[in-house]
Amino acid sequence: MHLFRRLSGIRLSQPTVAGLWYGFLWMMIGALILSLLLQGDMLEEFEMTLYTYLVHAAAVLFGGIVSGKRAKHKGWYQGALTGALYVLLLLLISFLAMDTSLGYQEWALLLPGFVIGAIGGMIGVNLGRK
Repeated sequence: MHLFRRLSGIRLSQPTVAGLWYGFLWMMIGALILSLLLQGDMLEEFEMTLYTYLVHAAAVLFGGIVSGKRAKHKGWYQGALTGALYVLLLLLISFLAMDTSLGYQEWALLLPGFVIGAIGGMIGVNLGRK
């Protein structure tokens, strides 16, 4: 593992950026799994909404864990910031891709992202080395 770090030379030291990076990585893995399940007829399209929200919740949780672990203190703050930025970036991408207006329903997703990220940050701080 250290060989890969030395070869790439990239180390995300900022906790929020690292949390966003890992959050979007988990989101991509979840989206790939969901698309494979949809392609293989194991999942119907009307079931996708629930599973999509679960994938995003898991991505925010893991992103909060990473940011809390990297921060080593104030994990709830770093995790909540990571969760809120994740949702904001997701809203921005969906707004630009779909060319629709953002209503209260979309902006209300900030609160669960904030809370799940904060919980992940608290878990991440406690997973870090003392």
